[in-house]
Amino acid sequence: MTKERVPTLTKKDVARRVAELQGEPIYKSEPWVNAVIEAMRELMIEADPEVRIELRDFGVFEVKKTKAKPKARNPKTNETVFIPSRRKTHFKPSKLMKEALQQPLSELGYSIPEGSADAALSPNELAKVTNGRVTRQAA
Repeated sequence: MTKERVPTLTKKDVARRVAELQGEPIYKSEPWVNAVIEAMRELMIEADPEVRIELRDFGVFEVKKTKAKPKARNPKTNETVFIPSRRKTHFKPSKLMKEALQQPLSELGYSIPEGSADAALSPNELAKVTNGRVTRQAA
């Protein structure tokens, strides 16, 4: 069984959505979308050595330092390798986005993934889902 590929949205799709929201043609929104993405990329690359970019109601982008890993393992050769300390990116979604994404799939009308623990629940049990948790009543 092959896994279906998830649709990928690009910068062009973001520019198209911005154009729709602003009631402008896409050729006017594309430079702005490109400029915002370029500015964020530059701010993250220029981080000295860490930075936090907070976008209210969207989330926080961070550049963080990692510790060196003196005993990492190459899975192909099983050889022990040293990985120096470096920087990494991290994204933390806002409360608003978390709440929207944590709605149960069944409530949104999507199919539940095969092998998922909630696939075995009855419709009554699924109806009791609150805040991402299933509350079962004692019999």
